[in-house]
Amino acid sequence: MRSVRFLSLSLLSILSIGLSGCRVSAPSATETHVVNWTKHHITIGGKKDVNPVAASAENIEDGKQNFTSYCMVCHGLDGQNTGVPFATSIAPPIPSLSSAEVQAYTDGQLKWIIKNGISPSGMPASATEFSDDDIWHIVLYIRHLPPAGSLGEPTVYGGSAK
Repeated sequence: MRSVRFLSLSLLSILSIGLSGCRVSAPSATETHVVNWTKHHITIGGKKDVNPVAASAENIEDGKQNFTSYCMVCHGLDGQNTGVPFATSIAPPIPSLSSAEVQAYTDGQLKWIIKNGISPSGMPASATEFSDDDIWHIVLYIRHLPPAGSLGEPTVYGGSAK
Protein backbone atom coordinates (compact mmCIF):
# COMPACT_ATOMS: atom_id res chain seq x y z
CA MET A 1 0.00 0.00 0.00
CA ARG A 2 2.86 2.34 0.85
CA SER A 3 4.54 1.74 -2.51
CA VAL A 4 1.30 2.53 -4.34
CA ARG A 5 0.95 5.79 -2.39
CA PHE A 6 4.60 6.68 -3.07
CA LEU A 7 4.16 5.89 -6.77
CA SER A 8 0.99 8.01 -6.90
CA LEU A 9 2.73 10.93 -5.22
CA SER A 10 5.73 10.59 -7.53
CA LEU A 11 3.56 10.55 -10.63
CA LEU A 12 1.56 13.56 -9.42
CA SER A 13 4.79 15.45 -8.73
CA ILE A 14 6.22 14.68 -12.15
CA LEU A 15 2.93 15.58 -13.82
CA SER A 16 2.70 18.85 -11.88
CA ILE A 17 6.25 19.83 -12.81
CA GLY A 18 5.67 18.90 -16.42
CA LEU A 19 2.44 20.86 -16.64
CA SER A 20 3.73 23.93 -14.86
CA GLY A 21 7.19 24.13 -16.39
CA CYS A 22 9.74 26.33 -14.68
CA ARG A 23 7.85 29.56 -14.43
CA VAL A 24 7.14 31.73 -11.43
CA SER A 25 3.52 32.76 -11.33
CA ALA A 26 0.37 32.29 -9.32
CA PRO A 27 -1.06 28.80 -9.74
CA SER A 28 -3.88 28.35 -12.19
CA ALA A 29 -7.32 27.21 -11.07
CA THR A 30 -6.49 23.72 -12.35
CA GLU A 31 -3.20 23.56 -10.45
CA THR A 32 -4.92 24.75 -7.28
CA HIS A 33 -7.67 22.15 -7.70
CA VAL A 34 -5.14 19.33 -8.22
CA VAL A 35 -3.11 20.35 -5.16
CA ASN A 36 -6.21 20.69 -2.96
CA TRP A 37 -7.61 17.35 -4.13
CA THR A 38 -4.27 15.67 -3.51
CA LYS A 39 -4.03 17.08 0.02
CA HIS A 40 -7.59 16.07 0.90
CA HIS A 41 -7.38 12.55 -0.57
CA ILE A 42 -3.74 11.42 -0.54
CA THR A 43 -1.19 13.34 1.53
CA ILE A 44 -3.14 14.39 4.65
CA GLY A 45 -3.70 11.52 7.08
CA GLY A 46 -6.22 11.07 9.85
CA LYS A 47 -9.32 11.24 7.67
CA LYS A 48 -11.28 8.76 9.79
CA ASP A 49 -10.02 9.88 13.22
CA VAL A 50 -12.81 11.25 15.41
CA ASN A 51 -12.34 14.03 17.94
CA PRO A 52 -12.85 12.50 21.40
CA VAL A 53 -13.20 15.95 23.02
CA ALA A 54 -16.74 17.32 23.40
CA ALA A 55 -17.48 20.74 21.88
CA SER A 56 -18.23 22.49 25.18
CA ALA A 57 -17.62 26.20 25.77
CA GLU A 58 -14.76 25.32 28.16
CA ASN A 59 -13.05 23.00 25.65
CA ILE A 60 -13.39 25.54 22.82
CA GLU A 61 -11.88 28.21 25.11
CA ASP A 62 -9.00 25.84 25.94
CA GLY A 63 -8.46 25.37 22.19
CA LYS A 64 -8.51 29.15 21.71
CA GLN A 65 -5.84 29.58 24.41
CA ASN A 66 -3.60 26.94 22.79
CA PHE A 67 -4.20 28.49 19.36
CA THR A 68 -3.35 31.96 20.68
CA SER A 69 -0.08 30.70 22.17
CA TYR A 70 1.25 29.28 18.89
CA CYS A 71 -0.92 29.54 15.79
CA MET A 72 -1.94 33.22 15.89
CA VAL A 73 1.44 34.38 14.57
CA CYS A 74 0.45 33.12 11.10
CA HIS A 75 -3.34 32.76 11.35
CA GLY A 76 -4.25 35.80 13.49
CA LEU A 77 -6.18 35.63 16.74
CA ASP A 78 -9.40 34.79 14.90
CA GLY A 79 -7.91 32.14 12.58
CA GLN A 80 -8.72 34.32 9.58
CA ASN A 81 -5.36 36.06 9.15
CA THR A 82 -6.56 39.35 10.66
CA GLY A 83 -3.52 41.56 11.21
CA VAL A 84 -0.98 39.13 9.76
CA PRO A 85 0.97 41.29 7.29
CA PHE A 86 2.47 38.45 5.22
CA ALA A 87 -0.52 36.08 5.09
CA THR A 88 -1.31 36.64 1.42
CA SER A 89 2.16 37.53 0.15
CA ILE A 90 3.95 34.24 0.82
CA ALA A 91 3.68 31.21 -1.44
CA PRO A 92 1.50 29.40 -0.82
CA PRO A 93 -0.61 32.02 0.97
CA ILE A 94 -1.82 31.24 4.48
CA PRO A 95 -5.43 30.08 4.23
CA SER A 96 -8.18 31.52 6.36
CA LEU A 97 -9.16 28.71 8.69
CA SER A 98 -12.81 29.60 8.13
CA SER A 99 -12.47 28.97 4.38
CA ALA A 100 -14.42 26.19 2.72
CA GLU A 101 -11.13 24.49 1.79
CA VAL A 102 -9.98 24.23 5.42
CA GLN A 103 -13.41 23.49 6.88
CA ALA A 104 -13.80 20.60 4.39
CA TYR A 105 -11.08 18.66 6.21
CA THR A 106 -12.32 16.15 8.77
CA ASP A 107 -11.45 16.75 12.41
CA GLY A 108 -8.89 13.96 12.14
CA GLN A 109 -7.24 15.60 9.14
CA LEU A 110 -7.06 18.96 10.94
CA LYS A 111 -5.41 17.23 13.90
CA TRP A 112 -2.96 15.51 11.53
CA ILE A 113 -2.09 18.83 9.86
CA ILE A 114 -1.54 20.60 13.19
CA LYS A 115 0.55 17.74 14.54
CA ASN A 116 2.62 17.00 11.40
CA GLY A 117 2.58 20.24 9.43
CA ILE A 118 2.35 20.48 5.65
CA SER A 119 5.54 20.44 3.66
CA PRO A 120 6.65 22.41 1.68
CA SER A 121 4.19 25.07 2.86
CA GLY A 122 5.00 27.20 5.88
CA MET A 123 2.75 25.11 8.15
CA PRO A 124 5.07 23.71 10.83
CA ALA A 125 4.57 20.52 12.79
CA SER A 126 3.55 21.13 16.39
CA ALA A 127 3.87 17.60 17.78
CA THR A 128 6.55 18.81 20.20
CA GLU A 129 4.49 21.85 21.29
CA PHE A 130 1.15 20.21 22.10
CA SER A 131 -0.24 16.91 23.35
CA ASP A 132 -2.82 15.09 21.26
CA ASP A 133 -5.50 16.30 23.67
CA ASP A 134 -4.35 19.93 23.24
CA ILE A 135 -4.49 19.53 19.45
CA TRP A 136 -8.05 18.17 19.61
CA HIS A 137 -9.00 21.30 21.58
CA ILE A 138 -7.43 23.47 18.85
CA VAL A 139 -9.51 21.59 16.27
CA LEU A 140 -12.63 22.51 18.27
CA TYR A 141 -11.59 26.16 18.19
CA ILE A 142 -11.06 25.99 14.41
CA ARG A 143 -14.59 24.61 14.07
CA HIS A 144 -15.98 27.49 16.19
CA LEU A 145 -14.01 30.54 15.01
CA PRO A 146 -15.25 34.00 15.95
CA PRO A 147 -16.17 36.55 13.26
CA ALA A 148 -13.21 37.88 11.28
CA GLY A 149 -11.58 40.85 13.02
CA SER A 150 -13.60 40.48 16.22
CA LEU A 151 -10.54 39.66 18.36
CA GLY A 152 -8.37 42.47 17.04
CA GLU A 153 -4.87 42.09 15.65
CA PRO A 154 -1.94 40.26 17.24
CA THR A 155 0.12 42.60 19.41
CA VAL A 156 3.27 41.05 17.91
CA TYR A 157 2.42 43.01 14.73
CA GLY A 158 1.53 46.22 16.54
CA GLY A 159 -2.16 45.47 16.89
CA SER A 160 -4.23 45.56 19.99
CA ALA A 161 -5.91 42.30 20.85
CA LYS A 162 -9.44 42.62 22.22
